Amino acid sequence: MAGEPPSRMRTRTVTGGDGVEIHVEERGPADAHPLLLIHGFSQSRLAWTPQFDSALVDDYRLVAMDCRGHGASGTPSDPDAYRDSTLWADDVRAVIEVLSERPTLVGWSYGGLVVADYLATHGDDAVSGIVLVDGITEKGTADADRFAGEQFVALDSGFRSTDAAESVDALGTFVRLCVEEPLDDREFYRMLGYNVAVPPFVRAALQDRTVEHEAMLSDVETPVLLLHGEDDPVVRPAAARKHADLFPNARLETYAGVGHSPFFEAPDRFEADLRAFVDDSNN
Repeated sequence: MAGEPPSRMRTRTVTGGDGVEIHVEERGPADAHPLLLIHGFSQSRLAWTPQFDSALVDDYRLVAMDCRGHGASGTPSDPDAYRDSTLWADDVRAVIEVLSERPTLVGWSYGGLVVADYLATHGDDAVSGIVLVDGITEKGTADADRFAGEQFVALDSGFRSTDAAESVDALGTFVRLCVEEPLDDREFYRMLGYNVAVPPFVRAALQDRTVEHEAMLSDVETPVLLLHGEDDPVVRPAAARKHADLFPNARLETYAGVGHSPFFEAPDRFEADLRAFVDDSNN
């Protein structure tokens, strides 16, 4: 509600594709411009904690969703529930429909693929801007394989494993891959916790998707901001350069000395770049 303290956290559940319940948390003025934050592979809305604790909440409505199979959202047992682009797209649309205006979509890593699922299914009329943060827009293709870092690829069997020790070991390695500098114990175990909470069969289904949205990217008229860490070992920076060539209204910013998580590793610059883009694309 308008007039609420920006620091107050609000939660809701919306019904996404095929009836899956999608958990949403938001902070900031309810009448401010919404930023819809979509996390990456095996993560949760908690990945955006630095932004929820930042000055962004004074001026924007930060809305973070748990993707299907992640966090507090519904977790269908059928692997096909994670392979259909339309279902992912409908999850995003369900969140957009409860917002008061056209949001800026912010997709990190696998969240970029979810954003692309939405654009391919529903178009860009209902959004005012798109931000891909070390993002992908395809999976299971030759280019997707080319853009995936070798260290990330090597973890695939561990992502799928139902052996607790093997699974936790792979996810711990993955968490450390997501940042260039070493994490302190507090941050490492916080991140590891919400990664471990995702069932192995969900990670396997996400890894097994075959989807390619390249053909439709040139039809996206909405402004696009591409942010990518130059030292990213999970999604190679070449992916962002390709996206810069395919989106007609895209701008690329790279972060020297930053890995896969610019919003965590360089939050001040990330938030400044996000502010400038949102303000420009809404004026």
